[in-house]
Amino acid sequence: MQIFIDTANLDEIREAHSWGIIDGCTTNPSLIAREGRDFAETIHEICEIVQGPVSAEVVAQDHEGMMREARLLRQIHEHVVIKVPLTTAGIQTCKALSTEGTRVNVTLCFSVNQALLAAKAGATYISPFIGRIDDTGHDGTELIADIVQVYENYFFDTKVLAASIRHTKHVFDVSRMGAHVSTMPFKVIKAMFGHPLTDKGNAGFMADWAKVGEGVEETAQRFLDRRKG
Repeated sequence: MQIFIDTANLDEIREAHSWGIIDGCTTNPSLIAREGRDFAETIHEICEIVQGPVSAEVVAQDHEGMMREARLLRQIHEHVVIKVPLTTAGIQTCKALSTEGTRVNVTLCFSVNQALLAAKAGATYISPFIGRIDDTGHDGTELIADIVQVYENYFFDTKVLAASIRHTKHVFDVSRMGAHVSTMPFKVIKAMFGHPLTDKGNAGFMADWAKVGEGVEETAQRFLDRRKG
């Protein structure tokens, strides 16, 4: 499963990317507005850092407006993926763009029927919002499993991109259910590293090593110098 970071904060993106586990990035109008920076410049900088798919969302609500925005956005960087909402105009735009060879991420998906329409329109990614489904009292991760199954039934190429990830349990669940991609906030990615037994084990190793009285670099360099001699 690929891991995308869901943010427009460049500092978060740089740090997460430095760990070597980020495959792409998703943004939306709310995330961009929160940073208070130029939209196009921010998208370009993210693409330069990530060097992978970066979703840039249109804000027009009509097909013609979406197409005008999309044709400009895709010129910002080769890694830009056009993000459209799962509306009639959004699906119409997805079909037109995908026919032209432009990658499209269809967002705000909350049902299998919607996901089926996006796949029929040639979407590169479908983004079910599992956290928001959980907020209604239903299990959002079940939707991931259902969409994956339907796509497999009909050999669709559209990738299931689990979105609205709230915590590490969501990540575990969607990976188990076959999501191709999971996009999540910086804090969730960072939390994936944590486990109390890892912390305890590492502390024990360090306590034992302290008894040796020297560092790995020193003993390794001494050995290599002897070999050279």
